[in-house]
Amino acid sequence: MKTVHLIIALAIVTVWGLNFSVIKLGINEMDPLILTGLRFSFAALPMIFFIPRPKVSWTLISTYGLLFGVGVWGMLTLSIQAGMSAGMASLILQSSAFISVILGCIFLKESLSIAKITGLLFSVFGLILIFNITDGSVTSLGILLAFAAAISLSLISIIIKTNTISEMFAFVVWSCLLAPVPLFILSYLLHGSNGFVSLANNINFSGVFSVMFQAYPVTLLGYWLWNKLTVIYPISTMAPLMLLVPIFGFIGSIIFYNEPIGLTKIVAFNLIILGLLINLADKSIMGFLRKKMAFSQ
Repeated sequence: MKTVHLIIALAIVTVWGLNFSVIKLGINEMDPLILTGLRFSFAALPMIFFIPRPKVSWTLISTYGLLFGVGVWGMLTLSIQAGMSAGMASLILQSSAFISVILGCIFLKESLSIAKITGLLFSVFGLILIFNITDGSVTSLGILLAFAAAISLSLISIIIKTNTISEMFAFVVWSCLLAPVPLFILSYLLHGSNGFVSLANNINFSGVFSVMFQAYPVTLLGYWLWNKLTVIYPISTMAPLMLLVPIFGFIGSIIFYNEPIGLTKIVAFNLIILGLLINLADKSIMGFLRKKMAFSQ
């Protein structure tokens, strides 16, 4: 990878990791679903007036938009409000990598290698340990909501893999248009008009910063640059860089919110990351094993 491209990729994963702390900042100022709805409102508007709709069906755009806006970020934002720390939320979201493997077996009839099974087991053990963390950075409801976000992210991966989308930036922008209204409706159903009244009366710099940071550097600029790089470089080059997201997620949570780091959390983190690394290195591991078996024969 060229140095300039590596710097861009590292900048993106840094922004994506710190975004979890920015979400927490916004939650302290407004209803989490309204926060997420505003994020996607500003990501879509006014961009859709300047970017033609991608040549894909409205069904595909709306499905992706609902899963991305409500399923991933709506649920993840609620999980942080429910007591998950920014660092732990970012880590559980990365579990979408092994969930995608399972969904690939179910829907795409992909096979499970020994390496993938091993990676899955490590990650599952790490997730089990998370339920035993008692330092106040984890709640049962928060875990369930974050896990729902990870499942939604995995479903998005299936959508991208099974559909040809040539105009990815336009696709992201137009899909953002489908997320705000369901998020605002869900907020009203759960909390009535309180969130909207509070927003109108108490809007401040922290809330505005959180919305704008999520809309532009994270959603539009981040996904546009990342998709440009994925066109140039293979998945085997790009995917390992995504493992830096929870690392920067934890760094941000430690710096801005003094998140405690105990032994259980360290072990759980390492097990999940190790499982994901094994999954990413599947082809290399299986190739090595085949060579060893051939040599032994």
